[in-house]
Amino acid sequence: MGEPKGVWVCSENKDLTLELLGKGNELADKLQTELAAVLLGQNVENQANELIGFGADKVYMVEDSQFKNLRAEPYVSALTSLAKQYEPDILLIGSTKRGKEVASRVATRLETGCVPDCTHLSIDENKRLLMGRMVYGGNAVATHFSRAKPQIATVPPRAFEKLEYKERKGEIIKVDVELEQPRTEVVEVKEIEAAKVKIEEAKVVVAGGRGVEKKEDFKILDELAEVLGGQVAYTRPLCEDRKWFTDWVGLSGNKIKPALYIGCGISGVIQHVAGIRDSQIIVAINKDSEAPIFEVADYMIEGDLYEIVPALSAALKKLLKIS
Repeated sequence: MGEPKGVWVCSENKDLTLELLGKGNELADKLQTELAAVLLGQNVENQANELIGFGADKVYMVEDSQFKNLRAEPYVSALTSLAKQYEPDILLIGSTKRGKEVASRVATRLETGCVPDCTHLSIDENKRLLMGRMVYGGNAVATHFSRAKPQIATVPPRAFEKLEYKERKGEIIKVDVELEQPRTEVVEVKEIEAAKVKIEEAKVVVAGGRGVEKKEDFKILDELAEVLGGQVAYTRPLCEDRKWFTDWVGLSGNKIKPALYIGCGISGVIQHVAGIRDSQIIVAINKDSEAPIFEVADYMIEGDLYEIVPALSAALKKLLKIS
């Protein structure tokens, strides 16, 4: 394999881009090559300077109004054109809904591979990128490498830490690229009700599962989360089977790593555990002494969540002197 020509990162999600730069910096150091960010958007020059402060040596910037609605075709054509022109060795793309779509299309056009949802990235003795992703419901990690370049991996949010911002110099390269016209038309945009803090960023998460009998009963979990300054989360069965909510924590949903996770009435199947395993402290409340979640919990409370959760909220209010 020839000498590496750079590690690139790209995501329409700003926070995820910074996390990719954190890991990309480590990979670039090991390869003794440069780290670059690809910035696609409209009026984004200020963001380019910020990306340099978070570790990028170069920023390849393409400005166009077509990036505004996050349709795939402009992103695919821009990334493909840039990769053909500058030939990066590694391309890390944020594993968002749009990112996964873009990464697979770019890989096809560049006739290379793409490994999705990588949570482990390293360089081997042959200067190949080793890409690890969880398999078997989170019970194992499969490691892949690519024989073609660029080596493309998508990376989910919160997999890696961003670097501290530093005043540093870098190069901003404005590139003119012919963009494909989108094949779809945005007819209407509706805002969805969103939490004040994204669940992936919450320091405290109180999650409810099948043990919560009615949707209205989540008010006791809401109260506990409010006392702790945290967010409420849900398991997939509540979202997919009962249709109570739309977004869940687990292998196929959001992967979180809060300082404190409290699971209420959650059995702890491996798909859910895969989404919470990086939590610093796991507390499980379940009346089933054989619940699998007890195997991964740091603290186990066996009992009825309808009695324990309100009692816990009351005790914390008293301790914290909250009226």
